[in-house]
Amino acid sequence: MAKNTSLYFRIVEGRNLPAKDVSGTSDPYCIVKVDNEVVARTATVWKNLNPFWGEEYTLHLPMGFHTLSFLVMDEDTIGHDDVIGKITLGKEIIGSQAKGIDSWLNLTRVDPDEEVQGEIHLSLELLRDRKRRRLRCQVIEARDLAPRDISGTSDPFARVLFNNHSAETSIIKKTRFPHWEETLDLELDAEELSEEAMVTVEVWDWDMVGKNDFLGKVEIPFACLHKTPRLEGWFRLLPLGNNEVDAGGKLGALRLKVRLVEDQILPSMYYQPLIDLLVESVISPDSSALSMLEEVTIVESRQDVAMTLVKIYLGQGLVVPFLDYLNTREVNHTTDPNTLFRSNSLSSKAMEQFMKAVGMLYLHEVLKPIINRIFDERKYIELDPCKIDLNRTRRISFKGAVSEAEIRDSSVEMLQTYLTSIIESIVASVDQCPPVMRVAFKQLHKRVEEQFSEPENEDVKYLAIGGFFFLRFFAPAILTPKLFHLRDQHADTRTSRTLLLLAKALQSVGNLGLQLGHGKEQWMAPLHPIILRSVASVKDFLDKLIDIDHDIELGDLKLRAVFMPSVTVKEGYLHKYKAEGPQLLSRFAFKKRYFWLTSESLSYAKTSDLQVRSSIPVQCVCAVERVDENAFQQQNVMQVITQDDDDGRMHTMYIQCKNVNELNQWLSAIRKVSIYNVHMLPSFHPGVHRGGKWTCCLQADRAVTGCSRTHSAVTLGDWSDPLDPDVESQMIYKQLLQGKDKLRSVFVYGAECNVQMMKPGQSVAARLLAVIEDLEQAHAAFQHREKEDTSCVILNS
Repeated sequence: MAKNTSLYFRIVEGRNLPAKDVSGTSDPYCIVKVDNEVVARTATVWKNLNPFWGEEYTLHLPMGFHTLSFLVMDEDTIGHDDVIGKITLGKEIIGSQAKGIDSWLNLTRVDPDEEVQGEIHLSLELLRDRKRRRLRCQVIEARDLAPRDISGTSDPFARVLFNNHSAETSIIKKTRFPHWEETLDLELDAEELSEEAMVTVEVWDWDMVGKNDFLGKVEIPFACLHKTPRLEGWFRLLPLGNNEVDAGGKLGALRLKVRLVEDQILPSMYYQPLIDLLVESVISPDSSALSMLEEVTIVESRQDVAMTLVKIYLGQGLVVPFLDYLNTREVNHTTDPNTLFRSNSLSSKAMEQFMKAVGMLYLHEVLKPIINRIFDERKYIELDPCKIDLNRTRRISFKGAVSEAEIRDSSVEMLQTYLTSIIESIVASVDQCPPVMRVAFKQLHKRVEEQFSEPENEDVKYLAIGGFFFLRFFAPAILTPKLFHLRDQHADTRTSRTLLLLAKALQSVGNLGLQLGHGKEQWMAPLHPIILRSVASVKDFLDKLIDIDHDIELGDLKLRAVFMPSVTVKEGYLHKYKAEGPQLLSRFAFKKRYFWLTSESLSYAKTSDLQVRSSIPVQCVCAVERVDENAFQQQNVMQVITQDDDDGRMHTMYIQCKNVNELNQWLSAIRKVSIYNVHMLPSFHPGVHRGGKWTCCLQADRAVTGCSRTHSAVTLGDWSDPLDPDVESQMIYKQLLQGKDKLRSVFVYGAECNVQMMKPGQSVAARLLAVIEDLEQAHAAFQHREKEDTSCVILNS
């Protein structure tokens, strides 16, 4: 049984941040760390003290974690970025909140003594003879220490303390991975052997000028040495003590949503009965396990359940029947066509997630050119008379003052140009739209037309498709391009306003202009003519969109396209280190190459159109890690360590990314496709072997075991993720488990009142309850076995 730790977090917004720039503002962004490994970086919001990010991430953490930290930074074009403040949440704090954390949290100051990272390898024992007592501490090595010097390294030494006794190791210069291999003995008096006492091992960075910098400490109760003759292991370094004080909001605050999910994942065979019931729900009209799941799903979990179900049915090749089942139920239970799909029901959420799953590349093809143009032109556009700022008119004209009317006319002209381009791009994209999406819309069109067949409801079938296509897919992507990966950065205030106006207009297009003139925003009236003119072309587009052969397409596609092994997970230009031949200066040793990553291989060539490529099988990947900046004197470098299948030799490829976001994306992407490799390394060298030694740990042997522990954090959420169906099945099981009592009372006891409606013991509800109970028992059995097999865990390791 595997353990699955998932961490969901959303960085919503900040407020009242301090000004760090001479302009009286800041350019804030957030860095997210899990145990001091950077796992995410938000976009920068320029010149804003109340930034909105709205960025969310899901982390898969096979090895678990201790702390989650959010650092708010101020980006500077010259010099180092400024630290504004941070928020640190321990695993225990996050896990104690059943529904997760969703609140404003004040930023605290970053105290260097609290910014501790790394581990130390120690051996402790209490030696006794007739005359004396000795505490023997063997300080072996440390890894991943915090860099305290400008070189990106430290000069660490260790100090052992017990009562009034202390001893120190030697200083090892310029490394974050020191090897001491030193034994320190402390002479003790008999009266000092109290079990309440504490042995402390501190690590410090030696400085020639000024005071030494604290690197962390380990505290071991003396009682442990009475129980264990010899205590040895890796110990996590801890800060001096949580001296942070809530700055009372003086540093501003972040609104965060954080949720921790820890699951024990059973072998696949245990989930198969649940999958069988879900499959029956969309194949057999008489089976209703899916409707029972919908009944017991709470509102807060509806989006997660919808997302998981879409993935399950995509994997089963049944996503269109699944959506048709939900949409048919929704349509049949709706009497007023004006309210159709207006709520956040399971069917609405499932359609949203489905469009993201199969349509993101299509969305990019349609929208990216016009979005890039809007960002590049950065026009001042405003229609609301209450918001027109005459001080900005000089950017429109240098011929003197410009009136509000002229600003409105200019804005209308630009909005009409942009909106026309968007509509023309969409209505010309029938052949680009993924066939599986078209088939799903065809089924939706059919169900709506059957339910609302009256002549006065002629437009309902267009509104139903347009509601999903325009209002829930294209309009949100225009409003926030960053969240749909159309841009690397959020829009500035001016561009954001333009995008908002265009998103409003496109929503009206999706509504076929039926609500124009009825709202409060009458200042949008100049765009009404172009919206109304587009209605005919939009209807024609929707008719063509659903003109597709259902059976042929389902047979050809099998609806598994997003999970096919040959699909390209990520591609783009990177810089590869050329290790062969004469050693060049670092900045000349990285050559530009185009990389492709699939779930089968990592390949590269000089250009994107070359068919001859160098290739590395994914199953040969042993580790994917960052490289220390001082290794090449270059930023954003990663390494891919592989092992030959034939002779077992290890190889390392160094790759440089253009920025930290791209580095995180590639690290995560390669870890995703290699996450189930069986020969992953437990340690690696974050430096390079140069000048006869490793730059990280200063060891001479090129083949020596790595000095740093490998990392496993993987950022999920992209719809091309090769996710584990067992994890998805576990999520559905947990949802059903929470609603088990309701399931029993509503469906089983209620059904028993009418015996003719069910065969004894064969009702779907009874079968579903049996599946839930079987999974409960399986979990209990595995957990009991795990407890029996668990050995003593070393304190603090």
